[in-house]
Amino acid sequence: MNNRIIFTGGPGSGKTSVIELLCNMGYKSVPEVGRKVIQSQVKSQGNALPWLDKTAFRDEMVLEEIKNYGNFDDTKITLYDRSIIDSYGYSKLECIPISELLLAKCDELDYYRKVFIFPPWEEIYENDTERKQDFSEAVATYHEMVSAYRKFGYDLIEIPKGSIKERAQFIVSKLNDVESDRLIT
Repeated sequence: MNNRIIFTGGPGSGKTSVIELLCNMGYKSVPEVGRKVIQSQVKSQGNALPWLDKTAFRDEMVLEEIKNYGNFDDTKITLYDRSIIDSYGYSKLECIPISELLLAKCDELDYYRKVFIFPPWEEIYENDTERKQDFSEAVATYHEMVSAYRKFGYDLIEIPKGSIKERAQFIVSKLNDVESDRLIT
């Protein structure tokens, strides 16, 4: 049974906050690679940044996603703050040619087939030092993620708007279904 659970959606939709609460409840998680790449590139004065070189940024994210996949096993439920499929969606959003490596890894790296997707939510959307998109770009990103995950055969579970705790409770109820699936298979 695959226990690699993906959380995706547009930026600023509340996924990381919910993942943090779930980690406090005992789940383990894999952090978002986009922020890691941005922080690393800023620190090293690199150019693989979404506002300087989108292709280089995407390529760095792909390499980090491959590392993340290899560094975490799926013996326990592990929550992924995005996945390799997000790099595909980002490529489509930014009209970046899809590399053979990215396409191959989207097919090869296997996650649980039900993905939690966070819809755009303007009331909680905020920019920060790594998130420079405006809300309309966040909405466009969401739609690209929906298309990307569907293209690769994933089922999407939309997270209802609510408090962080309410959203986490919704997810836990769905994760209980994952546990039930494991017992049956």
